[in-house]
Amino acid sequence: MLAKFGAPSRTPRGLGFQLRSCKGSVISHRDYSKKIGTSTTEGTSAQQPTQPHSSSPKNNILDMATNPRDFWKGKFFDLSPRQQQALVELVSAQNKLFEPYATNEELQVPILQLKAAAEHAVADVNAPIRVCVSGAAGAIGYALLFRIASGSLFGPHTPVILHLLEIPASVPKVKGVEMELRDAAFPVLRDIVITDSPEKAFEGIDYALLVGAQPRTAGMERGDLLLKNAEIFSTQGKALNKVAKGKDTRVIVVGNPANTNALIAQRNAPKIPPQNFSAMTRLDHNRGIAQLSQKTKTSVTDIEKFVIWGNHSATQVPDISYATIKGEPARIVINDDPWVEKTFIPCVQKRGAEILAARGASSTASAASALVDATIDWHFGTYGKWTSAAVFSNGEYGVEKGLFFSYPVTFSQKKYNIIGDLPISDEVRKKIEITHKELIQERDAVSKLLPN
Repeated sequence: MLAKFGAPSRTPRGLGFQLRSCKGSVISHRDYSKKIGTSTTEGTSAQQPTQPHSSSPKNNILDMATNPRDFWKGKFFDLSPRQQQALVELVSAQNKLFEPYATNEELQVPILQLKAAAEHAVADVNAPIRVCVSGAAGAIGYALLFRIASGSLFGPHTPVILHLLEIPASVPKVKGVEMELRDAAFPVLRDIVITDSPEKAFEGIDYALLVGAQPRTAGMERGDLLLKNAEIFSTQGKALNKVAKGKDTRVIVVGNPANTNALIAQRNAPKIPPQNFSAMTRLDHNRGIAQLSQKTKTSVTDIEKFVIWGNHSATQVPDISYATIKGEPARIVINDDPWVEKTFIPCVQKRGAEILAARGASSTASAASALVDATIDWHFGTYGKWTSAAVFSNGEYGVEKGLFFSYPVTFSQKKYNIIGDLPISDEVRKKIEITHKELIQERDAVSKLLPN
C-alpha cells in the first residue's frame, strides 16, 4: 500500500513540506507544479496549465505515474495541521491540472493512478470507512478481519470501523476475536461493533462483506439449502435497504450459493443500486491465474485477461481465450490444449473440493485473501486491467437480466464495467449456457421469497 511520508521539511513560505518523486529526488510544491507543466506563485496553489517548456505535460504525467505511490510518499500523521491542509490543496490542484488531458486516452490510466495515490496521501482527513463482515466468527471471517484491521485493505492511513455480525450463539466467539484485534494494536482500527442484529450491523456502512451463510449439512437437499439461505439474505437485504448508505454502500457476497444469495439480497434492497452488489468469483479467478503461473513458470502478474464466466460452482467457465502471458497469447505460450481442457479447467472448477479433501476443511485464508483483492479492486480500481466478478446482468452475452453472472470486468471510481463484444467460441458458449441455466434454476427455486 502507500509508503510513508518522510519527515516534513519546514520552509519559510509555501506548503511547508516536500514530496519525493518516483525517481527518488525531493521536490517542493513549486517543483511539482513545474514538473506537471504549470506555473505557481509562492505560497499559493498551482494556477492554470501553461504551455509546456522543455518537456510536455503528457510525458511528465507518464513519468510520475511510473510509480504513483512513490511520488506521494510520506506519512500524513507527521504533518502539522497547516501542512495537512496544504497537502489537501495540492491534491486538489493536481486534479485540476489533469482536466485538460482527461480526454487523452493514453493518459487516462496514469491520471487515475496518480489520483488514487493522492487520495491515499490525504485519506486521514476523511471519515473512517465502516466495513461489516457477516459470519465474523467463522474461519474466513477470522482470516479476513486481521487483514482489514492491519490496513492491508484500505491502506495504512485510512481508519476503519469494523461491524461484526453473527448469530446469537456465536457472539461470544466474536468477542474473543475482538480481544485479539484490539491486542494487535492496529493503528487504523478505530472501533469494533459486535451484534446479532442485521440492522445494527449495517447501519451507515460503506462495505458489506457477506461471508456468513447456511452451510450444507448431511442429508440436506440443494433446494433446502437455497431456501434456507434465501431467508437469511432476504433479511439482510431488507436491513441493508433500511439502514445502510444507499448508493454509497457496496456489497460483496461470499456465502454460497454466492450468485443467488447476491440476487436475493439485491432484490430486497431497492434503495441500493443493483450495480453496487457483487458475488465473489475472485477466488476462482486467482486459482486460475495461479495454475497458469505454475504451468508456464511465470509470475502471476505476467498473466492478464483471464476470465471466469458464470456461477461460483462447478459449472463455472474458466476461459483463457483472451488471456496473455507476458503479452503473448496464453494458448501459444502454454502450447498444450489437452492440459487446458482436461487438467486446468477441471482443477479450477473443483479446487474447493480438492482443498476440502486434502485438509479436512474448506478454503479459508485463500478465500479471505480473494475477498481483500475484490474489495481493493472496487475501492481503488483496476487501472484498466481485467478481473472477474459476478455482477448484475443487463442481458450481456445473452444472460437473463437480473441474474448475478461472472463476467470479465474492470473497476474505476468505485464502479465496474463489463468487457463487451468479446468473440466467444461455440465450445465456450455451450459451457456458458450450462452455467447460465444453473443460475436460472437457482433463482426459480427461491422465487417465492423474491419481491416482485
